[in-house]
Amino acid sequence: MTGNGAGAATADRDPGLQPERTRLAWRRTTLSATVVAVLAGKQAIHDDVTAPGLVAAGLSALVWVGFLAVGHRRIRSLEAARPQALSRRGALLAAVCTVAFAGFAVGVLL
Repeated sequence: MTGNGAGAATADRDPGLQPERTRLAWRRTTLSATVVAVLAGKQAIHDDVTAPGLVAAGLSALVWVGFLAVGHRRIRSLEAARPQALSRRGALLAAVCTVAFAGFAVGVLL
């Protein structure tokens, strides 16, 4: 037995659990993004349909599709025996979509 106990913990670890947890987290996140996009679109055209409301709903849908694409690609890559790391482009797109959703939230509150 090693002094720090790391050897025993490493031997007992199932390498399939971490990708599975990450895949489930991406699924939950894309579901949350879907709810945010639907609520943002609904709020943008809540009383009547106006040009700015349609633009806001369209932008919300576009951001949602971008986030969905990143999430789906990541979920598919995690099904491999040795999943690859998230690409920089994917991480950047996910971050931009998240910031855009936050901007939509601020716009709804104003």
